[in-house]
Parts: sequence; structure tokens; C-alpha cells
Amino acid sequence: MHVQPYLFFEGRCEEALSFYRDKLGAQDIVIMRHSENPEPPAQSRMPPGSENSIMHSSFRLGDTVVMASDGMCSGAPEFKGVTLSISVPAEAEARRCYDALADGGQPIMPLQKTFFSPAFGMVRDRFGVSWMLLTTM
Repeated sequence: MHVQPYLFFEGRCEEALSFYRDKLGAQDIVIMRHSENPEPPAQSRMPPGSENSIMHSSFRLGDTVVMASDGMCSGAPEFKGVTLSISVPAEAEARRCYDALADGGQPIMPLQKTFFSPAFGMVRDRFGVSWMLLTTM
């Protein structure tokens, strides 16, 4: 069994992919747009003008493949009850990732030493995705 996160950015997927490439070094694997779908839309629930939105994508972030989409392009992504965790071997890398994700986002817990990690922090990025940064001991 293999479990992968799938994020629905509700119309901001292109922006999110660019942000994660620039800030975290994510690498695109595939990007499929609604306009590339060979099947004619039967009764599309997509808003007009969303033909070029991202139907499906996947990107590599470190050793993990994350999938993402524009979903129904509602403009209101919600990422409640889920947090993505990034584990890195060095405090400097944890700081770099934390600061990158906090750019335009909201710190939840400052990056700090804890009983379980030399550097641990939590941040919500500009898209509403919550992240934990952790330096492994």
C-alpha cells in the first residue's frame, strides 16, 4: 500500500506549483489541464473560463510525490485537519523551509528546540496548507 497526499487548490494550483518549485525545489512530474481532456465534458460543473485549469498534477518534493489539482475552481481551498510534515537533517535546512513557507503565510509555532527535535516549527502557507518542519535527531 502506498498513500500520497492530494491537494485541491480550487483555482490556485498553478500558483502553488510555482511557489513550491521556487521555495522548496519541487519538481513537476506531470501537469494535465482540463483543456487536454479528450473526453467531451458531459455536464461540466466547472465555471466558465476554467478550461486551462489544472485537472491533475504531481510533483516531487524531496523523496515524496504530492498530487494536486484546481479541483472545482471554487476559489476557496480548505485544508482542515491535515498537516504535511517535512523532516530534514540540518537546522539550517529546517529554517530555510520554514521561512520559505511563511512567505505570504502565517506562522503557527516558531521554529524552536523541543524535547524531540533540535528545530521544530509549524506554519500555514499562503494557500492555507499547514506544514510541520522537523530536524531529525
